[in-house]
Amino acid sequence: MFRRNTLYATLVGLVLVLANSAAADKYEMVVAQDGSGDFTTIQEAIDATKAFPPQRITIFVKNGTYHEKVRIPSWNNKLSLIGESAENTIITYGDYFSKIDRGRNSTFMTYTLLVEADDFYAENLTIINSAGRVGQAVALHVEGNRCTFKNCRIKGNQDTLYAAGQNSKQYYDSCYIEGTTDFIFGAATAVFNYCTIHNLTNSYITAASTPKSRPFGYVFLNCSLTAEPNVSKAYLGRPWRPYAKVVFMHCNLGKHIAPEGWKEWSNKGNLTTTYYAEYNNSGSGSRMNSRVSWSHELSKKEAKKYTLSRIFSSDMVNDPEDLSWLCKSTLKN
Repeated sequence: MFRRNTLYATLVGLVLVLANSAAADKYEMVVAQDGSGDFTTIQEAIDATKAFPPQRITIFVKNGTYHEKVRIPSWNNKLSLIGESAENTIITYGDYFSKIDRGRNSTFMTYTLLVEADDFYAENLTIINSAGRVGQAVALHVEGNRCTFKNCRIKGNQDTLYAAGQNSKQYYDSCYIEGTTDFIFGAATAVFNYCTIHNLTNSYITAASTPKSRPFGYVFLNCSLTAEPNVSKAYLGRPWRPYAKVVFMHCNLGKHIAPEGWKEWSNKGNLTTTYYAEYNNSGSGSRMNSRVSWSHELSKKEAKKYTLSRIFSSDMVNDPEDLSWLCKSTLKN
């Protein structure tokens, strides 16, 4: 009898522990610097979330300037980070290559916000690398799959946005992205829809490293390409690695875009595998008659391939991607 009662008590205790643990899991949190929320820093809130949650966790961030180096690790998937307003909810940090000083790969450690988790969603945030013009200094580094950014401002200089991950699919809707050299770079399949892409200096917008196996790399749809008043010669991209793929469609290209459009990097052999193309762009920087010979102007038939379902599919023809991971209100094309 004693053993039976002890076992029963143990089981009851275990059930109560599990129940209390489940009750303690929070799926909505608030970050506020003035102490009115659940946490005063963004990283504290992320660290408190349940690993591999059964449903989406949302962290609301009140207006303020958060001087933090923020990491969202792979086990914090299904996480939403929602700011009170894009202009006034600011995450900022100032790391750069020589400050990190950890060898040739220091660039990848300079991030202000690092997203390693799948199914991440961000809205109404400004993400800044405040280091200035001191070399490579990443503001946003995204490795996760099925990641969406809506109405976010991503600001830096060289290497502002590292859209990385060979198997990563990323969607940027109504975002503002600025920088100097190669300020959108990496291996991800990424769509930029209704974004403003702003050059701070004469340099290169993209430096894609699309894997050979991927039919799409960076695709810019309905974007506005703008620049500071003193910028007079910026290029749409140069290939960081062979098989780089970048396409601009239905975009307005300002007068700062160089007539050649695109530029080779140090390895001219990459030009034989690079795929750079344009379609139905407007603005004084969109004229195709002076483009480099190794770029392309899509035909109407070729342009029809550039739909979200095909860009984000794992098999371009037979396995269309379920786009439920995208916020439906963002699907304008």
